Amino acid sequence: MRDAAEILAIDSYSTDRTLEICKEYGCRILQHEYVNSATQKNWGAPQCSHEWILQIDSDEVASPELWREAQAVVANAAPDTHAFRVPRRNHFVGRWLRHGGFYPDYQIRLFRRDQGSWQTREVHAHLHVPGTIGTLQSDLIHHDAPTISRRIVNLDRYTRYETDEFRKSGKRFRWHDVVFRPMAAFLYRYLYLQGFRDGWRGFVHCGYMAIYVFISRAKLWEMEELNLDRSPRS
Repeated sequence: MRDAAEILAIDSYSTDRTLEICKEYGCRILQHEYVNSATQKNWGAPQCSHEWILQIDSDEVASPELWREAQAVVANAAPDTHAFRVPRRNHFVGRWLRHGGFYPDYQIRLFRRDQGSWQTREVHAHLHVPGTIGTLQSDLIHHDAPTISRRIVNLDRYTRYETDEFRKSGKRFRWHDVVFRPMAAFLYRYLYLQGFRDGWRGFVHCGYMAIYVFISRAKLWEMEELNLDRSPRS
């Protein structure tokens, strides 16, 4: 992607080597305080200098095939085509998850700057555009969880965001959400969506998804039980 017209990195005042690495790739760097993913992206997109944006998270990589396909489709896109969805490969503990609903895992990532905006959700927000959405064939690579330890660290943060979204939307705790919903989430992904075809990796990841459902609902119970307000993000 070094031949991109512009590479814009939105940094939330990182203290590691992020800025140093971005400079090596010739990125234009802007810094903005992180509130949530949707807010960060909605702030960053208008800062781009060109009409089309290929948006990539920090744990994702655009394959060479995706980059070539993106360049080709934007050169010939119809005026009413406002975005393209991209198949995403989710890698878990070093390997690609092919089943369980984790592939193709389409994400709208290539879009016209002035037409796209992310829904105002605390977590897992989707991009919306008013016009037609096309589909690309080449993959975006998502290194979501290189280790289980990393996934556990993320679990606390993302379930907190999920619970914040529940509270914001007026959702209340229901006992069957912690008793039956996690089991249903596991069985749906592992059996119905054939996560078992990914072996132990599929079993562990589907189990993680069930735990995610359980923890996010348990945190909703905790907030109601202790009458907690949303606390400032760290």
